[in-house]
Parts: sequence; structure tokens; C-alpha cells
Amino acid sequence: MSAATVSLLLPDEAATRRLGEDIAAILKAGDLVLLEGGLGAGKSTLARALIRAIADDDALEVPSPTFTLVQSYPLRLAIAHLDLYRLGDPSELLELGLDEALLSGAALVEWPERGGDFIQGDALAIRLDDEGHGRRAILTMPDAWAGRIARTLAIRAFLDRSAWPGATRRHLQGDASTRAYERVTLSEDAGGHGSSAVLMNAPARQPGPPLPGGGTYDEVAHRATDVVPFVAMDLAIRAAGFSAPALLATDIEDGLLLLEDLGSEGIIRHGEPDFERYALAAEVLAELHATRRPSALPLPDGGTYRVPPFDAAAFAIEVDLLPRWYAPLVGVTLAADAEAAFAAIWRSLFARFDKAEKSWLLRDYHSPNLIYLPHRQGTARIGILDHQDAMIGASAYDVASLGQDVRIDIAPGFESALKARYIARRQALGPFDAEAFAAAYAISGAQRATKVLGGFARLASFGKPQYLRHIPRVWGYLRRNFEHAVLSDLALWYESHVPYDEAAAPSGSP
Repeated sequence: MSAATVSLLLPDEAATRRLGEDIAAILKAGDLVLLEGGLGAGKSTLARALIRAIADDDALEVPSPTFTLVQSYPLRLAIAHLDLYRLGDPSELLELGLDEALLSGAALVEWPERGGDFIQGDALAIRLDDEGHGRRAILTMPDAWAGRIARTLAIRAFLDRSAWPGATRRHLQGDASTRAYERVTLSEDAGGHGSSAVLMNAPARQPGPPLPGGGTYDEVAHRATDVVPFVAMDLAIRAAGFSAPALLATDIEDGLLLLEDLGSEGIIRHGEPDFERYALAAEVLAELHATRRPSALPLPDGGTYRVPPFDAAAFAIEVDLLPRWYAPLVGVTLAADAEAAFAAIWRSLFARFDKAEKSWLLRDYHSPNLIYLPHRQGTARIGILDHQDAMIGASAYDVASLGQDVRIDIAPGFESALKARYIARRQALGPFDAEAFAAAYAISGAQRATKVLGGFARLASFGKPQYLRHIPRVWGYLRRNFEHAVLSDLALWYESHVPYDEAAAPSGSP
């Protein structure tokens, strides 16, 4: 098995701790990290920094496991910290539960050479040796680690050259895509003021295999495969007077963005949707939709990004997730004529949808992507985080996304009041066709719910069953949309071919 080697000079203790944070940022279940070097070489310093980074707690007590041999930490990612210095015989390692720890978490092993052949697997080995006033770290790794190590070190270099040298890195969130986020913080200055920002780690990805009809899923559905759309939309949203995070530093080619930290106060309070915050988010949409928005957006390098249309192909490929993924999940085999009827109904609905008023369609305008900013004024109090997959399409779509939030229950009365707030604001800003909006809203909600049912089933099949807990809620929204006459044929199709049976809800649902 080939092995790659990286040599790093760590000039002081802070640099050793930063390396621990850099490793923590990429650690996942099943990872084994071997810490080698003599007494006082810095193994415990690095391990302590790594564990505290996973815990997001700089004050976490992390004692050396020299005498206990193993110390376990049930954190966001479970960590087992082993010190084999006092191991009497390599076979004693079997009693420490290393294999079990790697099934659900990661493990750090100091003095791994004392475990002999009982330590196996694709491990990252980090050897620390004194050099000058600091240390030299030699990282030796199999191919399975090489790409991740290169990426985390590239992020550290990006921070260093972006006027954030030595910044602390902490996991913020990942999502269903390849994007990941970190909160980075500079130490407090003499006045006690620290600085924080959000790092978006979104390496460009290949758009996937070609589809039988041509193009890939990402191409047909207009899903971003690099950060260019995010940058263009972010600048455009801010230029239009709305709150999106300022771009503090960018490496567009490498897929790294440093963004203004808008905080973490959302539009949900105490586990419940806050109506005034949701209503404010609806007014943001009303003001955004009241003015014609361009599809050609300027880029920092002088180029132009063109926002794609929500066209028939994108509309259709999203709802096609239901027969491809959700139907098999619930044990339904659709006959060819049933699938043909499903597609025909959606073609008819798209024709109606496509005639509706259009604007920037942000696509995922719901609670996880909206921040409440109490110190700003008016609609600027809502921060918009996620917009890289924006299209030009029916403005009602984002209102439906907000009013039928797939991650939290929105009661019918709450949703109706939210739509009323949007309509009132639109009517105050100029002529507005409320009847056409209602039809476009129902189509948007049904299309989105259909896509989400298929998409969450797909994610579950890829080892993420937690998404299935949202299925009953999404079905509730879908049936709510069926109350509009424009969806009568679709409602009948579902009833005939894929009815919802609460008792037989997919595993993982509440």
C-alpha cells in the first residue's frame, strides 16, 4: 500500500495545537490517528487540542490516559484516547476496546509501537520531534487520508493568507451536499474583542454520470458544482439591499470562501416557529419579488454569471425522484402507465407554473438558512445564507418553501397567516394577482414536497436514515396543497398509486 508523507515545522505550542484543530476538522468515524515521538514531544498537546476542538470547548479537561490507558469522550464525534506507554503486552490492547471505539467514533493512540501487530488499519501516523525552539511533525498516511489532509492544510493556508493567521477552527455544520462549514475565530485582543467568520469549504465537484436523455442530474436540475453561483448571488442580494453574508476572502478556484458571521439566532425560538420572524422573512420575499431581478449577475473578476431558468427539465427531474426513490422505499412498484400519467400531470402543472410571475428563486428559503439579526432594521433583520442553487422561476416557490418548512411543523393557520402577510406586503408595493399566486403556491408546494419525499428517501438509502423522520410532515404539506383545485389530478394520482399510510411510515419517521 502506498503512503504519502507531509513534513510540517511547528514553531511553538500554538502551532501544535493548530495542527490538532486541523486534524479534528476532517476526523470521522472509523479514523485511527497514531501519535509517535519521545517523552515531551507534544503528543498529549496535540491530542488535547484535537479533542477540545471536537468538543468545541477550550476548557474541557483532557487528562493524560497514561495510567488509565484509555479515556473516552462521548462528543459530536466520539473519541477514544489511548496511551500505551504502560502496556505490559501488545495483546492487552484487545481489552481496551479499540476496535469497538472505531465502529462509532475515532481513536487517538499515543505510543502505538507498543501495540505491535494488534494495531491495524488505514491509520494516520503523526511523529513529533524537537527541532530548534519548536517541533517537526511528520505525517505519514495511506491514500485514504491523503486528500483530506491536503484539504485541511489548504484551508489553514487560506486562513493564514486571508489575514486570519492562527485562527481557531470549529465545526459548524455540514449538509446533504459536499459543502461543509466551520466557524473560525481570532483570539481576543487587549480590549477583549474577538473576531469570528464562517468558512465555506465547497471544493468543485464533478457533476455526476450522464443521464439517458443527456446531461447529468446537476446540469439538468441546475445544481451548483462550484462556488461561482454562491458568490454571484451573494453579491447581488447584498446589492439589492438585503442581508447576506459579506465576502471577507475568496479562493474561488479552490472552493474556499470566508464569510461574515451572521450568528446563529434563527427564526425558530424555543423549538417552535416564531411567527413574527417568519412573517418578516415573508416580507423579505415580498420586497425581493416586487422589483424585477436580473438573470445576468456580475462577478468579482469582471465576468458574468447567468442565473439559470427553472425550466421544464429541471422541474421534471426533481419530481422524478419520487418514483425512483420514494416508491421503492414504501414497497410500491409503479407500472409504466402510472409513471407516464405522473409525468403528464407534472407537464401540465409546469405549463401553469411557468406562466406565473417570476423572480430570483432562492430554492431553499427555510429555517436552516435564515438568520435573525435583531440589531438591523426592517427586512435587513433576516440574513439569507443559502442561495447557490438559485434559479429564475415562480416567485411563489420560495414563499411555499418558507410556509411549508420541511424541518419543523407549520400549522395550517400559521401558514395561512404567513401567506396573508406576504400578499398584504405585495399589494402595498404595487399591483399583485393574489389568485394566480395561490395557484402557483400550491403547485410549488406540491412540487417541492414531491421532490423532498424522493430526495429524503434517496439520502436514507445512502446511509442517512435521519431524514426519514421528516416524511410525515412533508406528507402533511402535500395533502394541504391538494386542497387547491389546480392539483386535483395529482391528488387522485397519489391516492391511486402512492397513498400515504401512517402506520407503514418508513423506518426513522417519528
